[in-house]
Amino acid sequence: MIVVTGATGNVGRALVARLAAEGVPVRALTRDPARAGALPAGAEAVRFAPTAEPAAMAGAFAGATGLFLHLAAGGDHTAALLDAARAGGVRHVVVLSSIIVDHDEAAGHPLYDAHAALEGHVRASGLGWTFLRPGAFSTNARQWAAQIRAGDTVRGPFAKLRLTPVHEDDIAAVAARALLDPAAHTGVAHSVTGPAALTTEEQVRQVGRALGRDLRYVEVAPDEVTPDMFPHIEPEMLPVFLASLGAAVDSDPDLTATVREVTGRPARTFAQWAEEHADDFRAGAA
Repeated sequence: MIVVTGATGNVGRALVARLAAEGVPVRALTRDPARAGALPAGAEAVRFAPTAEPAAMAGAFAGATGLFLHLAAGGDHTAALLDAARAGGVRHVVVLSSIIVDHDEAAGHPLYDAHAALEGHVRASGLGWTFLRPGAFSTNARQWAAQIRAGDTVRGPFAKLRLTPVHEDDIAAVAARALLDPAAHTGVAHSVTGPAALTTEEQVRQVGRALGRDLRYVEVAPDEVTPDMFPHIEPEMLPVFLASLGAAVDSDPDLTATVREVTGRPARTFAQWAEEHADDFRAGAA
């Protein structure tokens, strides 16, 4: 059995579907099982809240051999969660980290520090581990959904910023391979990106093509950015986030072939993601 934390998130949900499709029993941990909706056959949703006492969490991991660990799963109790997982039978942990940890010069950035600490807890746990360090998620494009539903102009900073957005299901595919074949991936940090670099304005245009519309990106100065432009970023974190984006404008983004190397097929393009998720940008979408 594989335990998946963050099972209602973009990567976690895709991973549950992939594992279940391969006939692997899955225990999907979530703070609110109602949010999990209908899970595929072979997957069960279990209410989970981390505590400081491993014994109180042991039942969530009983009978499991593998764990997919999301940053938010353990919070301040990550070490206790890992103790509970080991006691329950888990021997291998696949961690959803971040590509920022590849860059030691980023130490001090909140995203770096949080994921480096998570990796540190796992290294210290005595469990076998694989770290997945994805770059920008294609799903981050949903931050433009409200503007796109309202018109043909998207306003935001850094039109020329180049990123290599990765499909959430490609991250899940790499995670699945690491969980199902731990011997081949133990002790490995996989940096995971999409197949090509795109500017912000190019991503917006590709969403427009998927919708059959001519979308335009209008750059605004960083000091004109409002929190609604980045709804997935906590407002107090926005200045640090914008500063890190601005510093990357003239840099080449990380670009890897990990998806192809691990899964045997190429990573999906952002245009493919946009086609698959076009309904998210149409009027009436939640």
